Amino acid sequence: MPEYGYFLSCEEFGPADLVEQARMAEQAGFQALWISDHYHPWNDAQGQSPFVWSVIGALSEAVSLPIETAVTCPTVRIHPAVVAQAAATSAVMTNGLFRLGVGTGEALNEHIVGHTWPPASVRMEMLEEAVQVMRKLFTGDEVSHYGTHYKVENARLYTVPDEPVPIDISGFGPQATALAARVGDGYITMTPEESMVEQFRKGGGGAKPVSGGTKVCYATDRDQAVRTVHRLWPNQLLPGEMGQVLPSPRHFEQLESLVTEEMVRDNTVCGDDVDEHVAALSAFAEAGFDRVYVNQVGPDQRAFFDFYRTKVLPRLQSGR
Repeated sequence: MPEYGYFLSCEEFGPADLVEQARMAEQAGFQALWISDHYHPWNDAQGQSPFVWSVIGALSEAVSLPIETAVTCPTVRIHPAVVAQAAATSAVMTNGLFRLGVGTGEALNEHIVGHTWPPASVRMEMLEEAVQVMRKLFTGDEVSHYGTHYKVENARLYTVPDEPVPIDISGFGPQATALAARVGDGYITMTPEESMVEQFRKGGGGAKPVSGGTKVCYATDRDQAVRTVHRLWPNQLLPGEMGQVLPSPRHFEQLESLVTEEMVRDNTVCGDDVDEHVAALSAFAEAGFDRVYVNQVGPDQRAFFDFYRTKVLPRLQSGR
């Protein structure tokens, strides 16, 4: 049976709200936390984007749950040597309960420092080298590295956890999944596709953890929930590579007309039907996932946590 966690959205909430949601998640019976790492929200309606490492520091004091970034891009906006320091400190503050989830990122967050946004194949090369750099630094030894994409000179992390920070790699296609299987300590993806889990395990991932996540919108009025998701998260239904290459929130807003309320209704769990919520998360369990994270869209967080505490999580944890 997988563990069920809550997915904190830095795109939609400020630091104080995120910390309070983490407290409610722990009280509701969730077993772990994911937290997104963004410089920009996807659109102005979402409206937030706090620095994730500051929030993780606050979370480490507020709750005792494991925490993972979902996901950090350690390649362009922030050098992997700096991400390694942030991750190591987070692991120390959480008594070893921090995992670093990484991916190849989006232009939305990464191009802000003025570098050319590379094609997907180069981004995967950069991610693999960044993982190598961070693992060297997690040893606490002095590191000098002269690679294809990164240079590190005489760098040493003095504050490190007892065990190296696990690095899970996000992938949504065969190439990224193969990279996760080859070099990751775990695999992250956002759809309950058994074939991708099988590829990861057979490609070298073995018994390493596979984690997935989904968004829902709990409300007693299903139509209202659909409108909430349509207003705040139409970007999740945009096709192809647009999510990786569009450079600013306004560009995502220009494409929102492509996403209809009917598309939201057909692709997102909205409303208060317990069976629908259970089925959406159970699909990940059936596909072989070890950890499943759910995010509530919109402001009605307390009602969501009450709903999951009393009705959804007991069903999931009983296997019914």
